[in-house]
Amino acid sequence: MKTIEGNLTARDARVAVIVSRFNSFITEHLLSGALDVLNRQGEVPDSAITVVRVPGAVEIPLTAKTLAATKKYDAVIALGCVIRGATYHFEIVANESAKGLAQVMLEHGIPVAFGILTTDTIDQAVQRAGSKAGNKGAEAALSALEMINVLKQIKDQDK
Repeated sequence: MKTIEGNLTARDARVAVIVSRFNSFITEHLLSGALDVLNRQGEVPDSAITVVRVPGAVEIPLTAKTLAATKKYDAVIALGCVIRGATYHFEIVANESAKGLAQVMLEHGIPVAFGILTTDTIDQAVQRAGSKAGNKGAEAALSALEMINVLKQIKDQDK
């Protein structure tokens, strides 16, 4: 039986990190967590990381698609924060962002790590950006690193 599973070191990886400016008091913590994981665990040098800032979560899928189409990146990490309000807007932004990122991943064949918080309250967002519930930006970076290595192993089987 052959088992393929990725490790977290990806010294030669090129990674793009998209971060939403909306709710930046949360997203900056997600970005810090993602960059820390990429550098310390992934051993990805700063020169191989591109950070792209966009207005909000709904702009992230188009940006991810554009980055993926360049073929310059081994993974894209999407970071944002959508906090439920009094209108249906929350569902639209959360659902369309997730759907758009999944489409980019399948269309371009590269990992797109989902680090967009979708919470009911500001407190829940704070907890997921480095407080009680960990840092979801760091978790998204871990996922991206692992998937880079899983896909590389799958592709290397054919050689």
